[in-house]
This record gives sequence, structure tokens and C-alpha cells, in this order.
Amino acid sequence: MRIKTCFILLVALFPNLDDSHAADPETIAIIGTGDMGNSLGPKLAEIGYRVIYGSRNPSRDYIADLVKNTGPGTTAATQLEAAQAAGIVLLAVPWPAMERVAQNLGSLDGKIVIDVSFPFEQGPDGYPQSAVETSSAELIQGWNPGAKVVKWSLPTAYYIDQPLALGRRQLNLIASDDRVSKEKVAKISAAIGQVPFDAGPLRMSRAIEAQVLLFMVPLYQRRTEHWENTASLSSYWSCFWQEDWSEPVNDAGELAKFPTVQSQPTPCSEFPPDR
Repeated sequence: MRIKTCFILLVALFPNLDDSHAADPETIAIIGTGDMGNSLGPKLAEIGYRVIYGSRNPSRDYIADLVKNTGPGTTAATQLEAAQAAGIVLLAVPWPAMERVAQNLGSLDGKIVIDVSFPFEQGPDGYPQSAVETSSAELIQGWNPGAKVVKWSLPTAYYIDQPLALGRRQLNLIASDDRVSKEKVAKISAAIGQVPFDAGPLRMSRAIEAQVLLFMVPLYQRRTEHWENTASLSSYWSCFWQEDWSEPVNDAGELAKFPTVQSQPTPCSEFPPDR
């Protein structure tokens, strides 16, 4: 009887807890409240999403302040409760904690699950290396086969807060096996001041994560100069490669439609002849 009463109370507080398909599609659960989570939350609230933070301890004073600063309608709950109440689940948890968290959120069937994590460790030579054999996004998809997993390559939290800190918006690589979910994340990316770019199927998450390892190299080397993945969209290569260098990809006729975030591509006629 006590267990049944607790379940009824949970359903009353979180009516979508027992039915992931009924979860609010305009609610985003942010699982993780570190630098990335507390930067993304207010941005997502600004563009019209209801934000619910998923925390191991949602009653902490820090979480209460975060909820207040994010905006009206924002709430906090346990990680499981937040994931079940939302149509979109954004995993902003670092590794190795991700392995535990991503397997304990209940059924994520039908939900868009966004992975912004990068699993890395320090190698024997001191340089960073991947901590997994494939990619974090592919592992998350394997643990939650009914979910629509999207890899969203975000810059550091600072550039979420200040999209034009470098004078131009940051490029976001987005990979997924689900076209509609990829389009949804691309719209979110553009709306919060980033530049979304289609990186192909979910397995391309391996290349996305490898790019982050390269980004970290000068940091491990303690260099004073680094590099940034700022947006620089170009039509140069498509003008010279044309269509005779490879067979088209399987989904070439139904590619995801991404928001336009800059002027039209430069016409091929304006480029100098290829040498």
C-alpha cells in the first residue's frame, strides 16, 4: 500500500512519468547542472522551452537559485523524474558519470536525447585520448535503443553565454540517424546564437569527439595559443568537386533541413580557376 501511494504521488507531481510518449515535446530536461547545463538552461528558456533540471539532489540551494535565474516555469527534479517529464532530454553529464546516468533514466523511447559530452582521458604520453571505443552518442543509443539520439557538438559554456565573443558565431556539428530530430536540434542551435551544420549519421560522433581531442592538445601542451572552431561556411569545395568524385549518400534525397544563418553561398563563377 505504501509503495502504491508513493507511485500515485509521483504521477500527480509528474503526470508523464509513466508514459514517455505523453511527455511534453516543448519541455527540455537538462540532466546535469554544471557549467554547460547552467549556461544552456537560461538560453533554452529564452527561446520558449520549459526547462526542468535533473539533479542528483534537486533540493540544494544552488539548484533553487539556478531555477530562479532560468525563468518562469522552470523546475527541478531528480534525473529520472526530469527525463520522464520531458520530450527532449539533454545529457550534460561528464564521463565517466555519463555511463551510469544514461542507463538509469527510465524508458526514453520516442524522446529526442541530445548528447553534448566528450569522453576523454589522459593517455600514457600525457596527451588526451578517447575513453571509449566508439563514441558517447553511440553508447547512449545502444543503452536506449528506442530513443532518438543526437550528437550536438557545442563550444565551451562561455560561448553559449557570449555567442559573439570571438566576433562570429560558433559552428555546431550535429549528427544523428533521425532526420527530424536532427532538424529540431539544428533549430535550437540557431535560436541560441550558434551555427548548426549537418555532420551526417550518428556514427560521425566519433569524428566530432576526435576534433575535440585535437582542440585540447595545445591546452595539454601548455601553449599560449589555441584554435577555435568558429563558423566559416563555404561553397568553395563543392564548386570544384562537383558531383563526379563520389556516389551520393543513401539519404541524399531527403537531407535534414537546417536554418539559414548567413548569406547565400558564393557563386562558383566568382572563384578563381582550380589549379
